[in-house]
Amino acid sequence: MTRLRTRRQLDPRRRRLLVAGTVVVLAAVLAWVVLASPVLAVRTVQVDGAVTLSADQVRDAAGVAVGTPLVRVDTAAAAARVAALPQVADAEVTRGWPDRVVVTLRERVAVAVVVQGGTRSLVDAGGTLFGTITGDPPPGTVPLVVADPGPDDRATAAALAAIVSLPGSVRDQVTQVAATTPDDVTLTLTDGTTVLWGDASRADRKAQVLASVLQQLASGGLEPATQVDVSSPDEVVLR
Repeated sequence: MTRLRTRRQLDPRRRRLLVAGTVVVLAAVLAWVVLASPVLAVRTVQVDGAVTLSADQVRDAAGVAVGTPLVRVDTAAAAARVAALPQVADAEVTRGWPDRVVVTLRERVAVAVVVQGGTRSLVDAGGTLFGTITGDPPPGTVPLVVADPGPDDRATAAALAAIVSLPGSVRDQVTQVAATTPDDVTLTLTDGTTVLWGDASRADRKAQVLASVLQQLASGGLEPATQVDVSSPDEVVLR
């Protein structure tokens, strides 16, 4: 009897079958834990980067249900749904094992306000219209006047290049930026002064020169002028 038990314990075929069976059971348990059990399921949808949007608005857009196994969350589809929100510039959705989904987004920042069809819309630096307003515009935004506002409009792009290049001290004095073509951007200041900006080229240099000229005008270092032409920033003309 002792010899028989020893042979059975050492039987290679039986041992292989036992090992194979164990592997199958473990694989099945692992698959259940990952794909179906609540152990690795979503318990929290974390939102990072929301400013004007609430976390609940972002969660609703992502559409990731609590209790969904993490491995079954379609992160690309969830990110696309969040990115479709008008206020969102881009979004990323990742899994945070063992029980978290993280939504990271970057909201658009308004630099201008444009009126189109009687509606006032916010415009970001890329020319995208992403929200309407009825009250006071956000601080730092400038009224924009163009015929066809949008990210593919060259006049819009030229006007926005001027706006984003201005230092805060100058931008605060701007009551309107207008452009009928990409080459004739014009700024109007609070005191009525008109600034002929020209096209989008050398925007940073134009902004630097304009800030210096306005400072000299304010201090009396230059004769008063109602028009400042910085379209050629190395040859500024005051009228």
